[in-house]
Amino acid sequence: MKRVIYSIAALFVLITVGRHLRPAGDSVGFNINEFSELPVQVGGRIKPLDTVARNTLLVLSSRQKVITPSGKILSPIEWLLDLTMRPEKADTYRVFKIEFPDDLGLLGLAQEGQRYYSFNDLLPHFEELNKLAETIDPEHKKRTPYQQQIYSLNQGLTLYHRVMHSLHPIRSKEGLDQLIDEYSSYNSLVLPAMQELRKQQAGEEHDTALLRDFIAYGDDYLKLSQTAYLRIVPPPPPANSMDDWENIGLDLLDVIKGEPISPYTTGYASLTMAYRANDVTMFNQTVGILRERFIADFPGEIKRVHFERIFNKIQPFAVSMELYVLAFLAICLSWIRWATTLNKVAFWILLLALLIHTAGLISRMYIQGRPPVTNLYSSAVFVGWGAVLLGAFLERFYRNGLGAAMAALVGFCTLIIAHHLAMEGDTLEMMRAVLDSNFWLATHVVIITFGYSAMFFAGMLAIAFIVGGIFVRSFSQKSAQNLSGMVYGITCFAALFSLVGTILGGIWGDQSWGRFWGWDPKENGALMIVIMGAILLHARWGGVVRERGIMAIAVFGNIVTAWSWFGTNLLGVGLHSYGFTDKGFKWLAIFCLSQLVFILLANLPWTYWRSNFGTLQQSRKRSRLI
Repeated sequence: MKRVIYSIAALFVLITVGRHLRPAGDSVGFNINEFSELPVQVGGRIKPLDTVARNTLLVLSSRQKVITPSGKILSPIEWLLDLTMRPEKADTYRVFKIEFPDDLGLLGLAQEGQRYYSFNDLLPHFEELNKLAETIDPEHKKRTPYQQQIYSLNQGLTLYHRVMHSLHPIRSKEGLDQLIDEYSSYNSLVLPAMQELRKQQAGEEHDTALLRDFIAYGDDYLKLSQTAYLRIVPPPPPANSMDDWENIGLDLLDVIKGEPISPYTTGYASLTMAYRANDVTMFNQTVGILRERFIADFPGEIKRVHFERIFNKIQPFAVSMELYVLAFLAICLSWIRWATTLNKVAFWILLLALLIHTAGLISRMYIQGRPPVTNLYSSAVFVGWGAVLLGAFLERFYRNGLGAAMAALVGFCTLIIAHHLAMEGDTLEMMRAVLDSNFWLATHVVIITFGYSAMFFAGMLAIAFIVGGIFVRSFSQKSAQNLSGMVYGITCFAALFSLVGTILGGIWGDQSWGRFWGWDPKENGALMIVIMGAILLHARWGGVVRERGIMAIAVFGNIVTAWSWFGTNLLGVGLHSYGFTDKGFKWLAIFCLSQLVFILLANLPWTYWRSNFGTLQQSRKRSRLI
């Protein structure tokens, strides 16, 4: 039977991991993989087009795929190709997610059972949407849910429009077929037009028609310089700088200063014309030329860009999340049958998930060149990683499945949180200046986030104690003692790391802001975690409460930690509110209410505890009364 279980477990693991390692096929011969690796600059960071496509789709659709009207499923990069090179097709794809279309009040928009809409669906309502958007309060905290939906849709349309205009000017969609001719005409027009302009300024006779054509180009390219989302033109070597990239509008305007059109600009024009003409050979050849040019100009950057595309493809955190579910299910089954075998299977699956989770963290550090925690998304990833690491350590000693089960559960939940936080855009964004390149910041954030991991893990172990004590008949005195020891040990760890992290945060604050402590909401939250850990430890040392009292305090620690981690960002005030999200209040409130329910359950009379442990406590209570 052991071999059968091991074989089934191995099969599930292979299926889970293999789904993310399948090679991506090219679209009708077009070299999509190389195209997706072409580097661009967005938000001050160099990234592959694949990342741009994925992040844009997440913002617009909350998913990373597009379903065409014919039912074909497009990858993010295939969608980006159509958006920038065949916009007339992309405008028919349903990529705008609207949760409650009926509530928008746009007559004729809502379709029964449909939450995704295309650009063409929204086109007749643009004027009305713009008028509604102008009435929205600029301060997001004052917006109603209706206003927030209008605002998000308007922002999505703006992003869609800016990405569409990123690789070339779109004076008309038909004009995309003659981009090289347009650039040639513009280039040949600049010198004589400047001469005519000087004549006009001197009051002399001049060619009005030629000057009018030149001004039309200039107006279009000026608008493009203000609109284009991606910076596709790196500075020419030997600048050795990756900072001052230009978008296509700026590059075309530079021709007026006497500079030539960048080969990157003409390269993307050739790509567009080849893609629209279904010229696979020309498209693949041009992609190769652009890639080789970038390697020649910036040989040290292409490896990082290539690595990021592979990272996007594998999606290590999604793989880890699925493996955590497998590990948790295996442990649950072990409590019914084949305990020893399934415990081993679950532990090894947990270790594999932790290894992949760790690889994902290290990959992000390499891509970003920063410590593992730089924003709210990365903190969620790191909190889960820390909890799983602690759970694997406990499971190695206790071998009862409880540490592994709670570790898998925390790992899965935190990665789910991270997944939803990723809907805001690039999770590898550049850090704010005050947060960048500071040793004390890096150590403070990593250590205090590890403290969050430990507090949450202790709280989850406490919940396991409460649920097992009330509902599981086989939950014994030994199980209670084991869990009590786990909670105590993890809380010691959490209190130490929270205290040290808070002190290091004060050192960083003194260096960055000139004060060690300022009663900022985030600082108060960190202090609350330290006090919470101290309360639990002193209550245990002093014998103030016994097992279930300690568990109730540990569960309350979940509320305090969630407030310090997320709640302080919801306030939108203070020097630490760099991870604001206005979508988390409802879920934070639900989480806190759920923890209060567990605290109430922990304080139920012993008669309601159905386990062997509860029965033993009832007997002891009767003995004391007698």
